[in-house]
Amino acid sequence: MSDPGRDNKDEAAFFRKKILLSMMIPGIFVFIMWLVKIVEVLFNLDLSGYGIFPLTVRGLPGIIFSPLIHSGFGHLFNNSLPLFFLGTALFYFYSEIAVKVSLWTYFLTGLFVWIAGRQAWHIGASGLVYGLTSFLFFSGIIRRYYRLVALSLLIVFLYGSMVWGLFPGVYKNVSWESHMLGFISGIILAIWYRNEGPQEPVYEWMDEEEEENVEGVE
Repeated sequence: MSDPGRDNKDEAAFFRKKILLSMMIPGIFVFIMWLVKIVEVLFNLDLSGYGIFPLTVRGLPGIIFSPLIHSGFGHLFNNSLPLFFLGTALFYFYSEIAVKVSLWTYFLTGLFVWIAGRQAWHIGASGLVYGLTSFLFFSGIIRRYYRLVALSLLIVFLYGSMVWGLFPGVYKNVSWESHMLGFISGIILAIWYRNEGPQEPVYEWMDEEEEENVEGVE
């Protein structure tokens, strides 16, 4: 017979290890964001020119660099906490597809902003934040798996007010296009990857019941 105490310790150790691993990539990305801002301030640089300027060749590099650049420490801080939390949730609950979802959210959002954004410099990781929020919410609903639906409800509770950032004119000097197009990217990816990653478990009694129903039909 297995020792319940030992099993509980093993489960706790596994949980801690998975949490730490899930925090690693989001933590590294947030660290790079802060490092870029600190370098910018220390050397009196203005990196906003590496953001996205829609429909221009000079704005193309911003698809890669814009999420790393922020207008100030307040802007950076406001993006850091949700990005770290949402990224950790993504890598914990969707570990099999987390890297693909992260990369596609990153590049799709940037590309959409380059195509459809207004003629201005767009910087910051808020589009990525909206993309991850959208993916985590809609993916849980689409999969109809109670653990992921619970995560969707938690996302609504924590970040439901972000919906106002999708509309123009609500916040001044904010790229609402990044928010909206990041949100759309998340929906697209939630649908695209609906059959990959965690799924609602199918129990044996459900299979047996389906077989009995099939046998009963003549």
